Amino acid sequence: MAGPLTLDQVDIALLTALTEHPRAGDLELSRSTQVARATVQSRLRRLAEAGVIADWDPTLDVAAAGYEVQAYVTLEISQGALDEVAADLAAIPQVLEAYVTTGSYDVLCRIATRSHPELQATLVRIDQSASVVRSTSVMVLSTLVAPRVLPLLASTEPPPSRRAPAYRA
Repeated sequence: MAGPLTLDQVDIALLTALTEHPRAGDLELSRSTQVARATVQSRLRRLAEAGVIADWDPTLDVAAAGYEVQAYVTLEISQGALDEVAADLAAIPQVLEAYVTTGSYDVLCRIATRSHPELQATLVRIDQSASVVRSTSVMVLSTLVAPRVLPLLASTEPPPSRRAPAYRA
């Protein structure tokens, strides 16, 4: 099994161009990155197959869609109840995402609602899960750093070449 994909400068340039102009086609990406169109196509296919490009969906802003009240909720759950909690959370549309974590709590969720009463109702619904022992919520006031990936990908140094040095006789 192959390890994680190693990204080079061409990959980073393509991902940056695609992030800045998500509707750009292969030809436009080829021009903006100064890379051959066939290279763009093969690189994008490789990035998608490796899961680096997770999807081609638009990025949706829940606040702009009217769900301005957002919170993070940590859950302490019963031992061995992860599947039940996952099903309970998946059944609540206001739960945008949930992650299994280490530390004092077992699960971290992000939720969004239209109002504070709806937030309260959502928190009560989460707490009604038989497997939730305790929950703690923290309101989001504003976004300090928006979700991002490119600075991380661009900051890593490429690994040294595995090619053996060429020697002259």
